[in-house]
Amino acid sequence: MKPHRTDGVSLSFGVLFLLVALWWAVSRVVTIHLPAVGWLVAAGLIVFGVVGLLGAIRSGRIAAPEGPRPEPAAAPEIPGELPPEMHASIVRELLDDPATRIRTEQPEISTEQPRRD
Repeated sequence: MKPHRTDGVSLSFGVLFLLVALWWAVSRVVTIHLPAVGWLVAAGLIVFGVVGLLGAIRSGRIAAPEGPRPEPAAAPEIPGELPPEMHASIVRELLDDPATRIRTEQPEISTEQPRRD
């Protein structure tokens, strides 16, 4: 499993849920006389808001790490260090149709296939 950064919001809600569940379980066993529940909820929301603000302020201070900078594109290498004109003529020759080239260079060769008997 690949480790990842801790999600503060999910952790906060998880802890809050566990505290509510713990409070419910303890209240079933022990009777605790506390002031009105509204004050407890308000204090919990205030604490939760302060934690959220501190998390937002803290995350703004962390500078994002710079990734590797891409290198500028290098000029294409010409194989064998040929001059560009010679390289271009070789490429043109390779792209030409060989049958046309043979017909122009050697007109005496017939294009008809010999018959097999």
